Amino acid sequence: MTRVRVDLNISLDGYASTVGDGPHDPFGEDWARLTAAYVGTRTFRERVLGKADGSGTTGVDDNYAAQYFEGVGAEVMGAGMFGLTDHRDDPDWRGWWGDTPPFGFTVYVLTHSEREPLEFANGTRFEFLNASPEEALLLARESAGGADVRIGGGPTTVRHYLRAGLVDSLHVAVVPVVLGRGINLWDDLRGLESGYRVTAESADSGVTHFTFEREDGS
Repeated sequence: MTRVRVDLNISLDGYASTVGDGPHDPFGEDWARLTAAYVGTRTFRERVLGKADGSGTTGVDDNYAAQYFEGVGAEVMGAGMFGLTDHRDDPDWRGWWGDTPPFGFTVYVLTHSEREPLEFANGTRFEFLNASPEEALLLARESAGGADVRIGGGPTTVRHYLRAGLVDSLHVAVVPVVLGRGINLWDDLRGLESGYRVTAESADSGVTHFTFEREDGS
């Protein structure tokens, strides 16, 4: 059965985004602090950076990084995650990931901008939708063919799906940094844990991985 999944890195004070200084530094200096443990894993280096040399960390952080890529058949992401916030006027913009985006399936990008679909040799296809998040999710479920749908982010998009009760599995990696600014994942989500089974696991990096799974198993 298709599940709707979310994976996010957040700070100790709940921030899932960082503040940048425009298109030349869209994520800001705090982004490296928020993602350091994930970026340092062997799985990230292989799947995103294409470095199959065995480098990178293993253990708890790497286990969750590997799970991020497993069993997914489609994705929904916001315009900001694709980079349209800073590159909306660039018709040649193809996302942050170069010529081999780490997906291999259709990614639905929520945007008000008219753009033609993008196809990549590794099976990744970006479709740009002027649609509601719920409509995008219906398309993604159909495209996934029984595999899971990942809500890739950013946090504003994730928060919409959480408020609507549409997320079956939420994994948050709580990183031991305090940001104090950005978009807070938990704002207006009081009581979110109700109806979920919550587990936690700590990594040597200091990151604590919390997983919220629907108790009905759906």
